Amino acid sequence: MTPFSRRLFVAALGAAVSTIALSTAGGPALAQQPGSVVTIATIGEPPTLDPVGTTSDLVSIITQHVFETLFTFDKDWKLTPLVAAALPQVSADGKTYTIPLRSGVTFHDGSTMTADDVAASLDHWLKASPRGKTAAPLVEGVAARDASTVVITLKEPFAPLTALLAMNNGAAAIVPKSVIDGANPLKSLVGTGPYKLLEHKPDQYIRLVKHDGYASPAGPASGYGGARSARIGELRFVPVPNAATRVAGVLSGQYQFADSLPAEMQGRFKGSATVKPIVVKPFGFPLMIMNTRTGVAANPQIRQAVLAALGPSDMLLAGFGDPAFFAAEGSIYSPGTPYYDEASAKPYKDNNPRKATELRKAAGYKGEPIRIMTSTQYDFLYKMSLVAQAQLQAAGFTVDLQVLDWATLLQRRSDDKAWDAFFTYHTFVPEPSLITVMNPAYPGWWDTPAKREALAAFNRETDADARRKKWVEIQTLFYSEVPSIKVGDFYNLAAASTRLANYTPTPWPFFWNVDLTQ
Repeated sequence: MTPFSRRLFVAALGAAVSTIALSTAGGPALAQQPGSVVTIATIGEPPTLDPVGTTSDLVSIITQHVFETLFTFDKDWKLTPLVAAALPQVSADGKTYTIPLRSGVTFHDGSTMTADDVAASLDHWLKASPRGKTAAPLVEGVAARDASTVVITLKEPFAPLTALLAMNNGAAAIVPKSVIDGANPLKSLVGTGPYKLLEHKPDQYIRLVKHDGYASPAGPASGYGGARSARIGELRFVPVPNAATRVAGVLSGQYQFADSLPAEMQGRFKGSATVKPIVVKPFGFPLMIMNTRTGVAANPQIRQAVLAALGPSDMLLAGFGDPAFFAAEGSIYSPGTPYYDEASAKPYKDNNPRKATELRKAAGYKGEPIRIMTSTQYDFLYKMSLVAQAQLQAAGFTVDLQVLDWATLLQRRSDDKAWDAFFTYHTFVPEPSLITVMNPAYPGWWDTPAKREALAAFNRETDADARRKKWVEIQTLFYSEVPSIKVGDFYNLAAASTRLANYTPTPWPFFWNVDLTQ
């Protein structure tokens, strides 16, 4: 592939990243450093370290080092084997997936992975994961054909299956059969990844250490795929809810990496000889998730009024300050990607208080508080929620803005009687069915008959052009039923020590194949 065509391909998938020079070309030779420690400042304490039952990015960032899936994504967001030995063989009718497994893969407890472990792991995923529950109604069965082969049988073709199996959140994590207890959380956190869990002190740190028995996939490193090497002896994830503290810590050398920083803090790194900013572009899109099941937001006319009341550009400017870090884009997929469609996202720009007031009155709104959950741990989400509060109040709504720590928000959002909306964000994913709001089990619970039918038709379709057309139908429903409100596109700012070599900027930062120089 020529460099030009490669750039076009990456742009088409929306996976281009702005990278920084963290290599040590011309510097001392690098070697594995079993005693080295890299400390990563995260936005807070994760609600769990079980990767199956949650779609939280914070959980995924940490647990992807410990747990692995059958497949993952390379630098161009193409599917590539991870625990599997190759991509699946799919029957002519699209209903049978035969998956060969790599030999010599060991778990952190020293046992060797078998097809029985994989089949049990997939069965657990279908029962316990929000993503697995999306696929479960279409799965006829999962079975080990022999010690190194697993077969998944479907009731009908389901195009997103392999992408769902590759995701690192709500993950189809491959674990020993012995740690599985039906749909319950894993009995112990044992995976196949390059790092294993050593110690977890809540609100203090999570220590991961090199798994000496790790069996790496073959091939050159590419995105999340290819060769993986635990070159750092210990990864220490430290919850640091305050963004300014994360910045100060990485500048002082206390942390070697600081994630999810406010855009206006980029200037703090100018002139620094020890820290470099990292910008991942595009990264994701902020969302105001609406509770379609219970409470005031269960009325679709109320949700339409909320959409009309909000000014995305004002919210984005408040959240990021610098226009270089955001775009007021209503299409769920950005320009240049295969699923971009401007026409079906037109309501994104049709916002004004007068229209919102008219829709509010037509909906029969009686002044009930709209309970909106937000968190200062994601500074940009908090600032957006403040603007949303003011704009909704200007349109005649009563707003109860609830500021929570992120772990509490994640726990509370599962209770449909506790909230009416919450702010979150979604990272770029190459397959639309991986977007969490498409999942009827995801908090917000968007599951109307029209959406259910449109999504099922989209998932059955395997032709690329036909899928694009069916996606337009889904996005049209997204803007008419308003299960969530897309605020726009944004780009993520992080920072890394210049001692951190060979780091690859990605939406979910990982630290295998990374070195620490002296």
